[in-house]
Amino acid sequence: MMELDALRQLTAFAELGTQSRVAERFHISTPSVTRAMQQAGAGLRRGAVHQRKEPDRAERDRAGAVDYARRLLDEAEQAVRQVRAFDQRRRTVVVKSCAPAPLWELLPRLNARQPGGMVSSEICGSEEVRCAWEEGACDIAILPFPAAGAQPFMRKDLFVCVPPEHELARRKTLTFADINGFNFLLRTQLGFWDALCREKMPASKFLVQTDAAVFDELVRASSLPCFTTDYGQLQGGYPDRVNIPLTDTAAHITFIF
Repeated sequence: MMELDALRQLTAFAELGTQSRVAERFHISTPSVTRAMQQAGAGLRRGAVHQRKEPDRAERDRAGAVDYARRLLDEAEQAVRQVRAFDQRRRTVVVKSCAPAPLWELLPRLNARQPGGMVSSEICGSEEVRCAWEEGACDIAILPFPAAGAQPFMRKDLFVCVPPEHELARRKTLTFADINGFNFLLRTQLGFWDALCREKMPASKFLVQTDAAVFDELVRASSLPCFTTDYGQLQGGYPDRVNIPLTDTAAHITFIF
C-alpha cells in the first residue's frame, strides 16, 4: 500500500530536484523522504511502469512513475471532493421556492431548528421547482399550486405600487387588463411572479434591475409603477407610494410546501 504522502513527495522531487528541498517543503527529514520515494517508486514500477531494454529505460521509468503518481493523486483528490460533497449534501436542507417571500418566512425557522446544519435555497420557476421535487433534487419545494401531499404555507396578494401623482393612484382596485401596456420597474429573482406578470401584460415593457438597492433607488426616483405584496408592505415597502390591490384570481396566491 502506497501512502499519498509518498506520492506527493515523489512528484515534488520531480519539481524541486533534490531530496533536501522536498524535506524542507514537507517539514520532514531527508531520510524520511528517501524512504517514501523508494516506497512510491517500487509500488509504481510494479503497478504502472513496464520494463524496457533501451539504454534510457531508467529515465523513462522515472518519468512514467511521476506521471502515474500525479494521476493517482488527482484521482484521490477527486474522491475526497466527492465524499465531502456527499457528506455536505447529507447535512444540508435544500429548498427550492417559486417566489422569494416564502423563503423569507421559512429559512429563519429552518436555521432555528438546526443551528449546526446548513440550508441551501434557490428561487426557480414553478415547473423547475416541481421537477426538482419529483426527481428528489430538493428536500422542500414551495409551489403556487396544489400538489399531492403538500400543505398550505402562506398566502400572498399582489399590488401595484405607484407615486401619488400617477394616473393609476386614483383607482381603488386594478386588474392585469387595466395595467397591460404600462411600463413597469421589475426585480429579478421573483420566480413565478415574473412569469405571471409577463404573461398577463404582453403589451407592457419591464425595466429589470438585479440589484435590490439600485431597484429601491429607482422606485424612489422614478414615476414608473412597480409591484409589491402585502408581505412587502409589512416589511416597510415604499411609504411614499400608493399600493393598489389587483383583483385577478391569479394575483392572490396560496403557497404550498
